[in-house]
Amino acid sequence: MISLEDVQAAAERLKGVAHRTPVLTSRTLDEAAGATVYLKAENLQRGGAFKIRGAYNKVSSLSAEELRAGVVAYSSGNHAQGVALAARLVGAAATIIMPEDTPPGKIDATRGYGAEVVFYDRYRENREALGAAMAQERGLTLVPPYDDPLVMAGQGTAALELLEETGTLDLLITPVGGGGLIAGSATAAKALHPEIRIVGVEPKDCDDHRQSLAAGHRVNLGRIPNTIADGLQSPIPGAVTFEVNRRLVDEFVTVTEAEIVAAMRFLFERMKTVAEPSGAVAVAALLAGKGEGHRIGAVISGGNVGAARLAEVLASAPGS
Repeated sequence: MISLEDVQAAAERLKGVAHRTPVLTSRTLDEAAGATVYLKAENLQRGGAFKIRGAYNKVSSLSAEELRAGVVAYSSGNHAQGVALAARLVGAAATIIMPEDTPPGKIDATRGYGAEVVFYDRYRENREALGAAMAQERGLTLVPPYDDPLVMAGQGTAALELLEETGTLDLLITPVGGGGLIAGSATAAKALHPEIRIVGVEPKDCDDHRQSLAAGHRVNLGRIPNTIADGLQSPIPGAVTFEVNRRLVDEFVTVTEAEIVAAMRFLFERMKTVAEPSGAVAVAALLAGKGEGHRIGAVISGGNVGAARLAEVLASAPGS
């Protein structure tokens, strides 16, 4: 398990590396949510998402020998970019295993940071097995996207910064894929403000965390969920993250594909900020009335969406 001290140590390690991203507000959003809402804009983070926080905390903690050998990670895009950038910053080689259908912009950005990209079929191959095999064959250190204490602690620095700026909140709401962001965030938030409620948001057809919390054990959906939010397609919660989240997260809620698109459109048109589908789900939940409180913090977890894809998605929203 991780502690507030682990998150605070990660924050020290990340000084001068990760951006201290802004906190955005909107009177229109406040009116829609019936609360004062503070959005942590991790779409403006280095690499376009919060993932550099956990990736750098992990990679920079490796030994000199491990760094010389290099690192490997598997990711649909944002963790890929985070690890590739973190590895470049510490002078290590990175190999990233990515789905064949990853958006081209995320592939180009990962390669742009100097990483080697190896593709796999997300619907027929197991990325965890591929990563473990490559790590063993090449002598690389595996940097998991979420199921690692150092990664979780790094991700939690986003919530730590948010709370330092806003003070006490009634509710903290974050997107949920494998569970690393919410695990680190909940660890920091509950330690600082024990009464705060923590809510995770999943796409409707990717509710493995919601089902797992209800069942009291990890539930495997048995399939890779199909959703516009490609960064949240994990079919089962992480083993380590679930142990944290089952104790600290109060509720998991779901949003529809239409609600995700509406949130992206709202952020673009009303707040002049770009969020990818995965990054917009917390705002989608607030706009849909699925977050209660007077003072609410939410994370826009990423903004890695290409111009053509963004235009396509926004054009599909009602009122376009």
